Parts: sequence; C-alpha cells; structure tokens
Amino acid sequence: MSAVTVKRLDSTHSEFYAQLDRLLAWEAVTDSQVEQTVRDIIAAVRSRGDAALLDYTQRFDRLQVANVAELEIHQDSLQQALNSITKAQREALDCATNRVRTYAERQKLESWSYTEADGTLLGQQITPLDCAGLYVPGGKAAYPSSVLMNAIPAKVAGVSELVMVVPTPDGVRNELVLAAAAVAGVDRVFSIGGAQAVAALAFGTGTIPAVDKIVGPGNIYVATAKRMVFGKVGIDMIAGPSEILVVCDGQTDPDWIAMDLFSQAEHDEDAQAILVSPDAEFLQQVADSINRQLPQMERADIIQASLAGRGALVQVRDLDEAVEVANYIAPEHLELSVADPQAMAASIRHAGAIFMGRYTAEALGDYCAGPNHVLPTSRTARFSSPLGVYDFQKRSSLIQCSAAGAADLGRTAAQLARGEGLTAHARSAEYRMPGK
Repeated sequence: MSAVTVKRLDSTHSEFYAQLDRLLAWEAVTDSQVEQTVRDIIAAVRSRGDAALLDYTQRFDRLQVANVAELEIHQDSLQQALNSITKAQREALDCATNRVRTYAERQKLESWSYTEADGTLLGQQITPLDCAGLYVPGGKAAYPSSVLMNAIPAKVAGVSELVMVVPTPDGVRNELVLAAAAVAGVDRVFSIGGAQAVAALAFGTGTIPAVDKIVGPGNIYVATAKRMVFGKVGIDMIAGPSEILVVCDGQTDPDWIAMDLFSQAEHDEDAQAILVSPDAEFLQQVADSINRQLPQMERADIIQASLAGRGALVQVRDLDEAVEVANYIAPEHLELSVADPQAMAASIRHAGAIFMGRYTAEALGDYCAGPNHVLPTSRTARFSSPLGVYDFQKRSSLIQCSAAGAADLGRTAAQLARGEGLTAHARSAEYRMPGK
C-alpha cells in the first residue's frame, strides 16, 4: 500500500481559516435522480399503503411475502435472537444497555409550576411522544449500538410505542441487531427499509402505524426521505459523515492518536479525522504512525481515502489557539488528549461529545460509555445537541389565571392587542376584567 499524505495546515499562515473552511466544506450529495426517486416512493406509499410497501420490499430486498404483516418480526423472534448470541456478546449488550439507560435517566425533564401572589399559576407540563419510529440500517451494515442509542432514550422518556424498521435483504437477519431490540424494549419490528420504510412510518399504512418522530441513521435515500417527511413528523437530524477532532499536547503515544483518527476514518471515504497540536515533531510522529499502522487495517483503503481527502494535521501556536480552532470546527467528536482536559473542556463551546484525557478513546462513546452516540455533524454542534431523552419529550405551557390575575394581565394584553389592531383579542381579555 502506498503512503498516505495527510494535509498539513499551519495556523500562522495568512490563509489558515480559508484553508480550514475548504477542508470542512461538505454538503450532502444533491442528486436530482435520488430526490425524484424518493419523492415517487413517498407518493406511492401515501396513496397505496401496504401494496406499495410490498412492491418495494420485493424489488429492493428480494422478499416475497403475501402481505406486510408477514414482515413483522415478533417479540418471540427477538427473544430467540437474544438467546442465540454468545455469552460475551450478551454481557457486552447488557453492559452497554445499563450504562446508556443510567445516563439517560438523568436527562428526564420534569413538569414544574409556580403560583404568583395573586393566585395565578404558571408552569410547564412534560409529556412523552405517543409513538416513535427507529430506522436501523440492514444488509451489509449492522449497528446494534444504534438500536440501543436510539431506543433506550425513547423508552426512558416514556414513549408508549417504539416501532423499529430494519431491512433484511434476501431474508438475512442480523441476530445481534434483533437482540439489541429485545434488551432495549422495542415494541414492534418490521423487516422493511429504505425510503419506503420512512414513508410508512411518517404516513402509516394498513399495517405500519404512523409515528410522531423518526430517528436513526440511513443511506442517502433514507436521509432524503427523512428530510422530505419532516413537518409531517419530527426527525432527529440529517447527519453528515462521521468526524473526529483530536487536540493533543504532544505527550500521548502517537500510535494511540493515529488509531483514534482511524476509528472515524474507517466509517467511509467522506469521514473526517483532524489532529491539532502545537508540537510539530509530534504531528510528524503521528504521520509516521499512520503509514506504519495503515496496512494492518481491514478497511485500509477506506481509511486512506478518508485521510487523504478530508483529513488534516494542524499545527497551532499553543493550546489556547487549539481551543479556538476546536470551537471553530465544532466537531461531532472532540478528544482532549492533554494534561488537564477538564480545564480545557470548560473553554469548549461547540462539540457534540467531549472525550477528556489520554485514556478516553472516542470509540468508547460509540458503544458503552453511556452518553448518546447520535451527535451533530458538519459544524451543527454550534446550535444543536446529542440525541437524548428530551428529544422524545414535549413541553406544554401551563397558565391558570385567578380573577385578580385576569384583571391585571387583561389590561396589559388589551393595550398590546389594540396596538396590533386585533380588537377581538382585546375584548376577550377585557371581558374577564371587573366592570367590563
């Protein structure tokens, strides 16, 4: 395998941030044919329901069934899958489940209220979604960790029904994915996938229930479908390629850092892995380690393409500037491989997840640390957050006026309403006022 050349950036260069912008630039492939295909699929599922779902499942997954009901994977099959996995797999699944659930329990929002001096009550009532849909990739991809990360917060939130869809091309099921559904408490599972599964969850069919929100990763067809049904249902996010940014002071084993970069680069060719350090010699040591370790990787070709296309080794003046660069990038995953990571983390404003210290590999967060691995990508950590229990809860405002409160607030409301030319608003408020 030929050596991989990773881009080098230097913060002292006058064009540094322009270079960084070019490196970070990524937009989902805008393919008019994909969009038209997805639009047609959604329209067909809306109008023909189960019949369209059967047609697409037969065409894309090569499953011949008489009706959509036959595509449901029942609870006994989920339990059978759980019983069939190895002891080590079961222990890992249980450990991850317990840790994710323990973390999620701390995220629950609670209702609250307060009463003002005149007896007026104001507050907020928290309720869970009635029904959520979870998309899980199938075929070559198998992500039991995604089942846990999406399903457990929903169940902790109190979602009454969680419906999972997972494609099973040629009828091949992934037992570990189904086992994860069992331990996470998924209520119903259907062996369907693609844009047609997203449409079925959004609009419902004769067999598939309509849900309130759709979460979970998928390919470009799934992502496009989620974007198109947003508004009819909620969605978690439209995720871009996986990202990792490592800030290192030069004192961590360069082999560790190189492998941390590999851990995200191996996802796909568009994944992004960046190392920032003030130590030029350390950056070279990591570059050498990359080329020494790369041939040992099963997904070496993907890692090489990712690092060559979107990776970078960035030299900064000092660690304070490293923090500035990190906040500008707003990465999905941020490793702070430094002597005092907690102090540095206090200065981080934009990151999906922050991994602190030399021993905290990002990969732990992908599977079992506890916090959710569904994170904002493509600099959206500037304004969004990881998936959590709060994404499956709704907030309703509570307002109960006393007679005195209605009189006091009525005067204010009436003044503002008349200023807006909304007389009925004003009179509605005034009717509750004494003497009106």
